[in-house]
Amino acid sequence: MRIAYDVVPGDRPILLVHGFASTGHVTWVGTGWVRALQDAGRGVITVDLRGHGRSDKPHRSIDYLPRQLAADLVVVLDTLGLEQVDVVAYSMGSRVAAAFARLAPERVRRLVLGGAGPDELFETWHPDAVRRFVTDGTVSADPSIMAVLGAAITAGADREALVACVGGVAGSSLDVPAEIPVLYVAGGADSIPAGVADLARARGSEYLELAGRDHVNTLTSREFKRAALRFLA
Repeated sequence: MRIAYDVVPGDRPILLVHGFASTGHVTWVGTGWVRALQDAGRGVITVDLRGHGRSDKPHRSIDYLPRQLAADLVVVLDTLGLEQVDVVAYSMGSRVAAAFARLAPERVRRLVLGGAGPDELFETWHPDAVRRFVTDGTVSADPSIMAVLGAAITAGADREALVACVGGVAGSSLDVPAEIPVLYVAGGADSIPAGVADLARARGSEYLELAGRDHVNTLTSREFKRAALRFLA
């Protein structure tokens, strides 16, 4: 499996994990994250998760189980000779990062999870509705299917890889080993991470809510970047 990644040199590298139907460049370069972390003197690693960007795009759901996506991150760190990193992840990437922390807890120092909560969005989608929309544009009763997948298709994503990824990630956990410190971040106007404040409280973790921010523009928040850098200092 070929996994594409980019490295910006600097101290104590931070691994950035993008969300569904995006890429490392779109999520982290385009929103100013790489520049902000670079300006703070930190090294940066951005990956394209399998099924996305320049990475290989298998068409079986089993290839997108979070443990498989997490194993790809381990391979990237091994290739770069990095024993441990801080991680910032967003949306579906937060579930991949949580799986990474469960698979190889010794590789994660601290973890920032944005745009995700205890309930996994894809679990609410009916698989047939997903396939019909991706295959022939059949309108679904669930507007989130059209909103999320429509944008991905318009951007030229591999349709079969999209369907497989939804199937593999659906229902995945956000659980992180108790010994790893976590900062949870969510937009105040974002319904996708519903319940994350309670999750953070129950775990005794830090939580930041960004007033008025939705699932897309939470990523561009300077407050989000500043809070992540403070937490990962």
